Amino acid sequence: MDEIEVSLTGSGRGPRSEVLAVGGGNSCETVRSLLPRGLLNSCPAGVASCPASSCPFQSPRWPRLTLLESVLLLGPRPTPSAMEFSELIRTGGAQAKLLRGPEVPPLHGTLCVTGHHLLLSPGPQATSDLWLLLLRSVDSIEKRVSGDSGTITLRCKDLRVLQLDIEGVEATRDIARSIEALSSLESVITSFPFFYRPKGLRLGDAWHFHPPERYYKRVARETNAWRLSEVNEDFSLCPSYPRAVIVPRAVDDDALACCARFRQGGRFPVLSYHHAPSGTVLLRSSQPLTGPQKRRCAEDEELLWAVLAGARPGARGFILDTRSAQAAKQARMTGGGTEARAAYPGWKRLHRPLERGRPLQESFVRLVEACGYLAQSTDCWRSRLEACHWLGHVKEALSTACLAAQAVEREGACVLVHGAEGTDSTLLVTSLAQLILDPSSRTVAGFQELVEREWIQAGHPFQLRCAHSAFSHARPKHEAPTFLLFLDCVWQLGHQFPLSLEFGEGLLLALFEHAYASPFGTFLCSSEKERCLCEVRTRTHSLWSGLNQPKEQRKLRNPLYVPSPLAIWPSVEPQSLRLWQGLFLRWTRPNLQR
Repeated sequence: MDEIEVSLTGSGRGPRSEVLAVGGGNSCETVRSLLPRGLLNSCPAGVASCPASSCPFQSPRWPRLTLLESVLLLGPRPTPSAMEFSELIRTGGAQAKLLRGPEVPPLHGTLCVTGHHLLLSPGPQATSDLWLLLLRSVDSIEKRVSGDSGTITLRCKDLRVLQLDIEGVEATRDIARSIEALSSLESVITSFPFFYRPKGLRLGDAWHFHPPERYYKRVARETNAWRLSEVNEDFSLCPSYPRAVIVPRAVDDDALACCARFRQGGRFPVLSYHHAPSGTVLLRSSQPLTGPQKRRCAEDEELLWAVLAGARPGARGFILDTRSAQAAKQARMTGGGTEARAAYPGWKRLHRPLERGRPLQESFVRLVEACGYLAQSTDCWRSRLEACHWLGHVKEALSTACLAAQAVEREGACVLVHGAEGTDSTLLVTSLAQLILDPSSRTVAGFQELVEREWIQAGHPFQLRCAHSAFSHARPKHEAPTFLLFLDCVWQLGHQFPLSLEFGEGLLLALFEHAYASPFGTFLCSSEKERCLCEVRTRTHSLWSGLNQPKEQRKLRNPLYVPSPLAIWPSVEPQSLRLWQGLFLRWTRPNLQR
């Protein structure tokens, strides 16, 4: 496969420099002919033209993986070689018209498919910029042919709907097949972040911004009851935890190993947040594996006792289970369960069920469908909006987070949050509770650290949950917009407290877009172990390095921000929760577009 680098001057976030992987008859020379003058930066061969048959560019080196890890990270099909990858591109180019939405003028030009992008060049005489679409951002594709032309409709993961009117029936079919094949590749290490080399950024930059050690230093300044353990250094104890975790100082690594065997997926209780004013903590874990026999684990019981002993004198604890009592009881019959009251003195269990998985995904799909019916009467549209129950999920998430935050601050209690796996609704609650309580989490840098620590390093399976958005016809059971629900809840906080967040809506929109399809490696894979196996930190750029460029920072900051040490307590009354129009209506309401 060949590569060619171009600079883009169009609008959008992040450095506008792209590397196009070229194949299927589209040699460097072919693509060069489509680029307006001044956009070309370099060819890996360093020559003016580079036919595909002789381009000296070498394919990247792949990480060494076991067979099991290869299936997980490379997809169930074999990873395509450079030649096989290029053969997925079935056309050299076609004349097309691009329709991007209401009141946006159409764009005419030459359409070309590259290894990772759909490219439309308006020609050297046009004033419009080169248009690029990352193929991984395509959620579904539909094609229609009529006479001697065809139409391709692309529904994207960022909720855009694009229409391409293409000259030629065969060209339409070939382009549609190419997009379908390239947008559905499941391999991690052939994705665009491993090819993306923007100007002004260096590999390795910003990956060191938010290590676990950084947050531990903050905790260590406030209390000596906790320590940083590297018991999971080789990921053998818990594959979804990072190498280092913060645990009670009184609990040694051997005891942690026993706790890991007693918790689903090895996710033993670890520190999520230390609240200095009350001296209490917020923890997260997965469910205990009590099973029908009501098993116990002395080390797990000692760990939670040590948590209370390390807090203020007389502190008590709450175990906040994000499942219903009935669901937790049913889980015990299949090997899971809950903490027995007699085994954990000082801890009280509360159930606050939060939807996840398929119900949450279906609610998201119905919401996006409802937002497509704005032309209907107001009453009819509101009825559709209420039927999707998305704002109900927002209310439940914020209510549960407020409960956890209230227990920590107002009652001086420690709180352990878990559901079943501890990688979805658990992270939703712990991260929102910190935003409510911790002023530093409401700064730009603090919020980035929160996302990195409580979602990315904590093992939210982004690769599975964000494989598709709201338009895909496939409905795998692993997909769920849990992270989007978190971003929506954060937007609600910003809406109710416009002076309290240092960042604005732009940062939330950027995180939504990059979680589903990104040129950066930050949201790749589903755990730190997988990112290590794929060498993500050394072979891709961090999203934070792009967002922290001065130009981007100016666009992402909230000009109304006023620092405050106080907690922010959101209202969850129906009249207080609003549809996030800046996300769900931004492509259908032109005045809301950025």
